[in-house]
Amino acid sequence: MDEQVVAVIVGLVQGVLEWLPVSSEGTVALVLTLLGSADPEAAVGYALFLHAGTAMAATVYYRGEIDGVLRTLPDLSLRDPFATETADLAFLIVATLSSMLVGGIAYLALETLVSELAGGAFVALIGGLLIVTGVVQRVAENRGGDGEGEPRSPDLFDGVAVGVLQGLAILPGVSRSGTTVSALLLRGHEGVDSLRLSFLLAIPASLGAGLLSFDGLGISATAAVTALAVSAVVGYLTVGALVALVRRVAFWAVCVGFGGLAVVGGVALLV
Repeated sequence: MDEQVVAVIVGLVQGVLEWLPVSSEGTVALVLTLLGSADPEAAVGYALFLHAGTAMAATVYYRGEIDGVLRTLPDLSLRDPFATETADLAFLIVATLSSMLVGGIAYLALETLVSELAGGAFVALIGGLLIVTGVVQRVAENRGGDGEGEPRSPDLFDGVAVGVLQGLAILPGVSRSGTTVSALLLRGHEGVDSLRLSFLLAIPASLGAGLLSFDGLGISATAAVTALAVSAVVGYLTVGALVALVRRVAFWAVCVGFGGLAVVGGVALLV
């Protein structure tokens, strides 16, 4: 298939699914693999690269939130960084650093893993991780209630735990937003605040993932620009509606169902 057509397709998929707890990276990698447009290793690199587009969309959409957080920087104190007025900023710093450390290690392991997998095994692996993501979300829904309790500020444990989970979400099939929002809900944070913190945290991580995977992408510069532009524009146009949808739809079931189909399809490809 023409690489420009593929670029538009995967840009659309990334732009829509980045905001839903169903692993946009895993889905994009699946689409690329099923289209025969990339081997597993290249598919993962392409999927990670597209995160830079939706990171740009999130930066524009949440520019007011970002400005508010940055305005607290002069008040940040090393003695009490998680004071109420600077808690969000401290959380983002700690979580980003934790995410970089864990994500870097996971990325090195990921490169080794996907280079050893055939197409069917790769599809089945993504399916299995999607199922795990769905189960985690379901547990969070059951234990976290409706997520509409009294708002509270994030603390150091939140920052480290959520950062570690976001770093692990570099694995295709593990939903970044699904795992980080679930963790915040399990920690007793209100639902809207969990979404807000998760998407703010995604911006530096997604930009980093995009830059990390740019080298050796294996597509033309024109296709890369097309895919990035489509993911950014579609991401900006859909983020508001899809965040609202997340509050009403049981996406844990979507993850489990889609993951189950991917496992069955991957096994079928192997045999």
